[in-house]
Amino acid sequence: MSVEPPPGPPTASLTGADSAGTLLVTVTGRDRPGVTSKLFSALGSHPVDVLDVEQVVVRGRLVLGVLVTATADEGEIRTAVQDIADELGLEVEVVRGGRDRRRAPGGAHVTVLGQPLRPVAVAAIARRIAAAGANIDRIVRLASYPVTSLELEVSGADPARLRVELAAEALDQGIDLAVQPSGLIRRAKRLVVMDVDSTLVQGEVIEMLAQRAGVLDQVARITAAAMHGELDFTESLRRRVRLLEGLPASTLDEVSSEVSLTPGARTMVRTLKRLDYKFAIVSGGFTQMTDRLVEELGIDYAAANTLEVGDDGRLTGELVGPVVDRAGKAAALARFAAEAGVPLSQTVAVGDGANDLDMIAVSGLGVAFNAKPHVRDAADTAVSVPYLDAVLYLLGISRDDVEAADAADGYETPAPPVT
Repeated sequence: MSVEPPPGPPTASLTGADSAGTLLVTVTGRDRPGVTSKLFSALGSHPVDVLDVEQVVVRGRLVLGVLVTATADEGEIRTAVQDIADELGLEVEVVRGGRDRRRAPGGAHVTVLGQPLRPVAVAAIARRIAAAGANIDRIVRLASYPVTSLELEVSGADPARLRVELAAEALDQGIDLAVQPSGLIRRAKRLVVMDVDSTLVQGEVIEMLAQRAGVLDQVARITAAAMHGELDFTESLRRRVRLLEGLPASTLDEVSSEVSLTPGARTMVRTLKRLDYKFAIVSGGFTQMTDRLVEELGIDYAAANTLEVGDDGRLTGELVGPVVDRAGKAAALARFAAEAGVPLSQTVAVGDGANDLDMIAVSGLGVAFNAKPHVRDAADTAVSVPYLDAVLYLLGISRDDVEAADAADGYETPAPPVT
């Protein structure tokens, strides 16, 4: 398909009629109340059947397309719709034999995120889709701030192949992109499972504790060794926790109160809960921190490690129970899905580090959030903008949906920037 930025000619999808026996009526111009009503009233005075309708409004500009069966009084239909267009100050085009654009087998939703999103990037993605033998049937905007997000409905493509093709282009263009199969499964109930440190919250809690204990440099060296594959996560965690021995337990509350949520985290969780999604967190960190998040945000499920506190009110340098490591995170995701009655294919895992790779692999949609390169490569898609609510767009939830729900609940969302 050639690149046709929205608004463009509406898609004509024929049902029970061949293209030779159809008329495609397209009305364009400044939108105003009553356009749709008057156009259909004009068409209704003739013996035609409506086969397809599509209407798009972008910044007050209307594109309304109606595909109808052709009849002997075609000239009268053209005159009637032209009269309506003249009355409303619009342009109209009537084309005989609207082409059959029924979707080819195979479909996908392609979500594009950019900050900013430049025309050359959209053009490049469109070229890749065409080269894969697929067609763009529809483009809608999901968000215009703080990031720009578009959703492309694509037909005639194998989603798995398309994902590979577009991932390379997204990297070249410096944008984020997700490809998901079309169909009802995309709108079914989902479970979103998220890492905590450097994902749901900013920073690493164990480093904040280490700084209070005066052992930040030692902890950093152990973390680096683990990142280079010299230590596995469990061993590195136990070594770091031992360095916290003797730290007053009250320090946990102090650090917990200092932890900041990632921008967009509240919006994301609030919106998912309204839509009856289940939301969970899994952390290689500590329950003393995650318990506050569960209460504050209304999180459904949580799994994390627990620091042992001695009778003297100080950390013993040990953990209580089994360690929630890389495999433990994947097991927690499966357990939460079973409790929620959600198949693994309908789970979404979001994380940033190697410890999240297993849960990203078993989930239906794995999202790397501002992640290290090897995590981005393993995930289905990546989000590199600093706003966690951008994950909503991957689920087909628009910014308008979020703000409408906020307004209904009396929650005041920040005003968008003036453009």
